[in-house]
This record gives sequence, C-alpha cells and structure tokens, in this order.
Amino acid sequence: MEENKNEMNDVSETIVNDSEELLKSSNSENQSGEANPLDKIKSEMEEQKDKYLRLFAEFDNFKKRTAKERLEQRETAGKEVIVSLLEVLDDCDRAEKQIINSTSSEHQEGTLLVFNKLRNILQQKGLKAMVSINTDFDVEKHEAITEIEAGTDFVGKVIDELEKGYYLNDRIIRFAKVVVGK
Repeated sequence: MEENKNEMNDVSETIVNDSEELLKSSNSENQSGEANPLDKIKSEMEEQKDKYLRLFAEFDNFKKRTAKERLEQRETAGKEVIVSLLEVLDDCDRAEKQIINSTSSEHQEGTLLVFNKLRNILQQKGLKAMVSINTDFDVEKHEAITEIEAGTDFVGKVIDELEKGYYLNDRIIRFAKVVVGK
C-alpha cells in the first residue's frame, strides 16, 4: 500500500516536472516571437465555431422566414378570384333585396338558396363582411363618400353603407364605402 503511494507520488512529480518543462519551452518560444501552436489551434477553433454558429443562426432564420411566407401565401392564394367575385356578391345582395320585396314567390326560394350557397363558400375561404352601420367612422376601414347632417347621437358615425367592406383572413381586401354623419 505504501509502495502504491510512493509510485503515485513519483508519477505526479513526473507529470508536474514535464508540464513545467512544457510551459518553459512554450514561454521561450513566445518570447522568441513565435506563436504557441496550441494557442494558434485554439484561436482557429474559436473562429470555426463562431462561423458555424453564425451559419446555423442564418439558416434557422431562413427556415422561419420561408415558413412565414408560405403561410401568408396560403392565406391569400385566392385573393384575386375572391376580389373579382365581390362585385357578383354585391349584385346578389341587391337582387336578394328585390326578391324579398317582390310578391312573386315562384323563384324566390331557389334564388335565395343560390345566393346563400355563394356566401357560405366564400366564408369558408376566409371572406368576412365588415360591419359598418352605426359604428364610429374609421379611416383604416371605411371610405367616406359623403357626409350628411345627423342628430347629435350620430356625429362621426356611419349612417349608411353604399358598398360593403370585406376581410380575407382578417386582412382588409375592400374598404367599405359609407355615408358619415356630421
């Protein structure tokens, strides 16, 4: 047991002596103007690590950006078609008012069914009508066509809606054309 301790002490002394010699030799090389190879390797390794981290972060940002762009593209994929159908939807609304006011009920039910079907399909694609009447006028959502004199309760409020405004997936695709009270 005591021999093991002596052997361990001898080994540790040898390690200490060897490391002191290495330090002395590296210090003498540093003093002579040459760089320590270990320091050179460490600095190169740090540079490579830094480049790797930057490249990884750049790639991660690229993945996030493209995923966001794809999501936005999916949400507004049919925007042009839906915008062109808004005029048809306006005509359907006008026709529905005329059908409801007419006394002829022969075609009334079938026509209203077609109109409702069109509205439901567009709603499934993300189209939502804007509610404007009796709300405060908002330049972000409304386009004021004219102002009319109204009671004090209706100052700055939307009195009438000439053309509905619409959202597509919570983004305005058409502003509401309104009459504002003053």
